[in-house]
Amino acid sequence: QVQLVESGGGLVQAGGSLRLSCAASRINFSINPMGWYRQAPGKQRELVAAFTSGGSTNYADSVKGRFTISRDNAKNTVYLQMNSLKPEDTAVYYCKWRRVYGIPNDYWGQGTQVTVSS
Repeated sequence: QVQLVESGGGLVQAGGSLRLSCAASRINFSINPMGWYRQAPGKQRELVAAFTSGGSTNYADSVKGRFTISRDNAKNTVYLQMNSLKPEDTAVYYCKWRRVYGIPNDYWGQGTQVTVSS
């Protein structure tokens, strides 16, 4: 079964940077990285950054200009570069991949905590 392992979270001061990674393994079928989501305590999970079907990227207005989503196909890894971090970015971040063929199942990483101090 597909395994998604996230890393790179941690504690950082406002204005600092972090890079999140999400590596896929145990892949027995084609999957595509869909994007990154985050969930703060008491709030719903929200989309942060995504790859579009046209090969471009979309970002939430709150992170536009500060976050960059990218991928390394050879390593089956998707990244989220986060710059100029703000306290309101504090949340658990999740990556999502989707099966390409057959039933379009979604697969989620285990989540990684990002805490931004003021």
